[in-house]
Amino acid sequence: MPRAVWLRVALVVLVMLGSIWSLYPIRDSLNLGLDLQGGVHLVLGVEVDKHVATQTERAAEDLKAALERKGIAVKRVAREGQSGFVVELANPGQWNDALTVAGELGGFERQQEDRAAGRFVMAMSERQVVQIQTDAATQVLERLRNRVDKFGVAEPTIAPQGTDRILIQLPGVQDVERAKSLIGQTGLLEFKLVERFVDEGAGLEAIQRELRPDQEVLPRRIVNKETRQERLVPYVVVRRRPLLTGAALAEARIENDPNSIGNWQVGVTFNATGGQRFAEITEQHVKRNLAIVLDGVVTSAPEIRERIPSGRAVITGQFTVEQAQDLKIVLNEGALPASVKTLEERTVGPSLGADSIRQGMIAILASAALVFVFMLVYYRLSGVIADVGLILNLLILLGSMAAFGATLTLPGIAGIALTIGMAVDTNILIFERIREELRVGKTPRGAIDAGFSRAFRTIIDTHVTVLVTAAILYNFGTGPVKGFAVSLFVGLAASLFTAVFFTRLLFDVIYVGRRKVQAISI
Repeated sequence: MPRAVWLRVALVVLVMLGSIWSLYPIRDSLNLGLDLQGGVHLVLGVEVDKHVATQTERAAEDLKAALERKGIAVKRVAREGQSGFVVELANPGQWNDALTVAGELGGFERQQEDRAAGRFVMAMSERQVVQIQTDAATQVLERLRNRVDKFGVAEPTIAPQGTDRILIQLPGVQDVERAKSLIGQTGLLEFKLVERFVDEGAGLEAIQRELRPDQEVLPRRIVNKETRQERLVPYVVVRRRPLLTGAALAEARIENDPNSIGNWQVGVTFNATGGQRFAEITEQHVKRNLAIVLDGVVTSAPEIRERIPSGRAVITGQFTVEQAQDLKIVLNEGALPASVKTLEERTVGPSLGADSIRQGMIAILASAALVFVFMLVYYRLSGVIADVGLILNLLILLGSMAAFGATLTLPGIAGIALTIGMAVDTNILIFERIREELRVGKTPRGAIDAGFSRAFRTIIDTHVTVLVTAAILYNFGTGPVKGFAVSLFVGLAASLFTAVFFTRLLFDVIYVGRRKVQAISI
């Protein structure tokens, strides 16, 4: 055989060996999607409107504090709408000084000014509101991605859906509740000064009636030691404004709780600025209690006995090792800038996934067997060539998906079945062209050359059209649609290689390379 044929044979062998190497061992090489190995499917809604309202409330508190530091008496500061707040001065004569201070508040504009009444409204522009919402959703996505990476899930899917939704798929996760807790936890750590502890039998409404505007009542998490069930009870009245937050943390780590056998605690170390601030807080409030608050729930409220210069603290709460580990991840990766809520939840058990794999394999094998028999009966030896090409097509498809780390899903199996049909269709197109050339009297070699060359343009047109469609599906689709697009795209690329290159190589070896060819088995 000519040297060019041997080079083509070497290329085919190289592709086959590469595909086999990528697939070995097959159990560990292919990444299975959520629908095939089980796991958790969640759609989370980012509460961007609530985040804007929170930012507005903080800005109102900051402005009130700034006015009071300048000696400007404030009668009332209250939120007005989602992204604005009203300021009323006790002395309208301080109007100019108040406007000067208000002008230093970034992101807000003055509106509805009434100088005589000493009243004005500060509000965000529509553009600023949209920017805050977009930034919050983006940051939530990135921090959730970091949390899931630390959780150790193989091949998770974390993708935005619209402007305020996030799709999360965690294949293979068995502890569903733990995964949901890790993902849904805001992770806002605050240190607040305790005003007083609440009597266990006191009603919540009675407590709230006695609160000053700068105070709030927070619950404590109580854990039943035997059942490990949790409940929240009113526990402590604290200053609403935190003295320190988790933004000042440098590191969180898990430790054994020396005061509770079998339970764990989370030790935290502040950064340089946070450590200095923590030392100041503990020095200024000796003999007072400092509440450690996580997502609005008090984990502990120890008494400050002396100044703590080390910049370290511990968070206790009768945590299991898993709870402590997850809290460490949440604190190290940072709090979510906006809270999230679960909009959609679906859990796929591993047994259902195994059943899907079994049924999918039966469908592929049954369709492949029928195609093999049809090609063998209808095209004889040429049908055998097509069947060998089809086997190589499947080998390249699965090997490529394994090599590039693509995820095989149930719709992906449907894409493989569709690829089988399109690969056979390509061979039929070539074989029918060869038959037509033989009918007009061409020699076997001439018929093979003409059949492949004249079918080539049609094959390229059809494959490129579907490849573009698959690329669009992958780019704009999510989850199952992407899985279908991946297998379809890779399968069609493999089909082009096997039909145009490999099948032609076998024809050249069997027919063209021989000196005398009387007929083609087609």
